[in-house]
Amino acid sequence: MRKIVLISILILLVVSGQPAPLRGARPGLSVVSKALAQNIGGGMGISLQINSKEVHEGDIISSTQSGYSLSKTAYDSTIYGVVAKTPAVELVNTSVQNGSYVISIGQTVTRVTAKAGAIKKGDLITSSETPGVGQKAVTSGYVLGNAMEAYTGNSVGSILVNVNPHYDNSTPNNIRTNLLTTVRNAGNSAFLSPVEALRYLAAAVVTILSFVLGFTYFGRVAAKGVEAVGRNPLAGRLIEFSVILNIALTGVIILAGLGIAYLILIL
Repeated sequence: MRKIVLISILILLVVSGQPAPLRGARPGLSVVSKALAQNIGGGMGISLQINSKEVHEGDIISSTQSGYSLSKTAYDSTIYGVVAKTPAVELVNTSVQNGSYVISIGQTVTRVTAKAGAIKKGDLITSSETPGVGQKAVTSGYVLGNAMEAYTGNSVGSILVNVNPHYDNSTPNNIRTNLLTTVRNAGNSAFLSPVEALRYLAAAVVTILSFVLGFTYFGRVAAKGVEAVGRNPLAGRLIEFSVILNIALTGVIILAGLGIAYLILIL
């Protein structure tokens, strides 16, 4: 109910085009709405301090351990939003000096490159290794949102993007690349949503249990095999074969656990 009331207030602010305080807003924050006739972003921007020397309109921003900064890795799991010069609604943090407005939900102009392929309308856009610049998503991973326009330029350009940061697994995977990305993202799990953090925790628990069960099973089998050889040396070859077979089963247990953990992360 509170969310409905808040959304209604914001809509009224946008329509009226008059600055007004936001009921229930935290101290140090104020809301300013702007007329939609202007050439502005279509979302609500909050003023943030960006830890970068140069910040351009349309730069993709990530929320890192050291604060907000330009995204500089592909499929960055900490993607937060896009810098907007004039968002429809400005949420001003009076404690931030010379901050930049960042839109985390809504349509806004975004800097992109066609390095990963030509961008078509509707394509998923993700971060790239070029600081603040997005690219077409060609594998599963964290994305910024959907392109509202096409782009095929050779250099960095700007297109309208429907910003909605989330994990997407609808694109065919390059298993090796996706696995490395998943492992890297695990280090940032504390900065993700509770659901995403829970997925990494569950995957870690399954992986640990698979190794514990595998080595526990192997240890018992190996001990019994050595004891059996000592009691019956003539059956040594048969016992050795049995131990080798159980080693293989141990490997199957561990690999199964790793497979389940990987599926938890990508599904």
